Amino acid sequence: MGRFTLFNFFLLSLLCTSGLAENPYRYFTWKVTYGTVSPLGVPQEVIMINDQFPGPNINSTTNDNIVVNVFNQLDEPFLISWNGVQQRKNSWQDGMPGTNCPIPPGGNYTYQFQVKDQIGTYFYFLSTSFHKAAGGFGGLRVNSRMYIPVPFDPPAEDYTLLIGDWYTKSHKELRKRLDDSKSLGKPCGVLINGRTGKNAETLTVEPGKTYRIRISNVGIKTSLNFRIEGHALLLVEIEGSHTVQNVYESLDVHVGQSYSVLVTANQAVKDYQIVASTRFTKYILTGTAVLHYSGATEGVSDAALSGPTGVAFSLNQFRSFRWNLTASAARPNPQGSYHYGSIPIVRTIKLASSIGKIEGKLRYAINGVSYKQASTPLKLADYYEMGKEVWCDKCMPDSPPEEEMKEETNVVDGVHRDFIEIVFENREKTVQTWHLNGYSFFAVGMSRGTWTPESRNVYNLFDAISRSNIQVYPKSWSAILLTTDNAGMWSLRSEIWERQYLGQQLYLRIPSPVHSLRDEYDIPLNTPHCGLVANKGEPTKAD
Repeated sequence: MGRFTLFNFFLLSLLCTSGLAENPYRYFTWKVTYGTVSPLGVPQEVIMINDQFPGPNINSTTNDNIVVNVFNQLDEPFLISWNGVQQRKNSWQDGMPGTNCPIPPGGNYTYQFQVKDQIGTYFYFLSTSFHKAAGGFGGLRVNSRMYIPVPFDPPAEDYTLLIGDWYTKSHKELRKRLDDSKSLGKPCGVLINGRTGKNAETLTVEPGKTYRIRISNVGIKTSLNFRIEGHALLLVEIEGSHTVQNVYESLDVHVGQSYSVLVTANQAVKDYQIVASTRFTKYILTGTAVLHYSGATEGVSDAALSGPTGVAFSLNQFRSFRWNLTASAARPNPQGSYHYGSIPIVRTIKLASSIGKIEGKLRYAINGVSYKQASTPLKLADYYEMGKEVWCDKCMPDSPPEEEMKEETNVVDGVHRDFIEIVFENREKTVQTWHLNGYSFFAVGMSRGTWTPESRNVYNLFDAISRSNIQVYPKSWSAILLTTDNAGMWSLRSEIWERQYLGQQLYLRIPSPVHSLRDEYDIPLNTPHCGLVANKGEPTKAD
């Protein structure tokens, strides 16, 4: 091959690995520190980003290249993950312990990824050592390009509300409780953008105008119901999918989930309560914010704004969610052109959660396997062909076994571009929530009881929402369908953080069959090395 051709090939590879250079770059520099705030009236140590709690919002447009230079000024290593952002072909930037070495105290790392083919509402969070319980999270939105229409008029303003349960104990104290096989117990309260009560967040609106409100449950344990006194919620988007625009009085938002609603300021000029309250719990905890009409002199009422009860409300609400097949996606082709319901399923994986003790310690498991964190990130071990030394790839069967729990570093191998079905079974009395990094899957069905092959008769095979997070109600099942077309090492985990911390997670490994840059970007040159690969030196690029 001649020199000129080799040079052109080098440029093509560079464009592939850096993410289409003609698209805009958005640069952020973050300093992650401890700080003291009193979100529930008690001074406590929280994790801040650039002295903000919650952290700064990332406001981007589809196909933007995001560059985040992170400086760790904590006393512990950490990682940042991007909840719902698919990281197409790029699990190197996923920010989970199975893919990256943590940023050490005093160190820094630069994340670089492209928000491809996504328009919607997401958030980021610290993914290690129970840091999520202390903060370090923030909103991440991906806007449509000007020439790609969205199925509603531009709102007067676009607000992000991060709702979540909250503990007054530090993340280190909570982590120690779990290490000592003790439950976290009930949260101390609910926050909206890190505030509630007398110091509540205020959204100012002009009478007659319509506003977009993005809602993400960034908590660690509890499903929440979101509502605004006297105002209807017009649902327009769920985790990157435009929806059929139904009107709701309130929305159940489970841990890790994100929704967008349009709210029209069409009521009397005064202040109204914005409420997030706990669901499926014996106790009711409430976080509040204020919808303030410009010029209003009357404050919010002290009257309690009650929410729904029972599972039936929430289950029926899920069944009402539909993908808007007439809306354009981030891609030029309509969303409805992907006829997922006509693709044959080649593999079914049934995942059941369990709780028990291993060597006297409290653990949670999936199909009897409780995940043990490895000192070497699985993705790095895979790159250096050391996977057999780090994880167990045949530990977990595709269906729940009838045997005792065991502890393993659990990796499930998949085949690139297979179309698979995953069924989550909840045999317990509490709501569970599951998240899969790197993918949007089709949430096709859920119901009470035990899943059987006949349960497919109730699947929505036409316009199910494409998303990355799904809830499973008590004594119930939920099913998803997806094409394993995103090569990499991806976290599948419980979003109930004590369950995740104590083993309810696994990694889905989807290798590129030909190791092509068309399937997966090569290892970034700034990738830190640790564990068994600490002395492997600088990574090399593909030929």
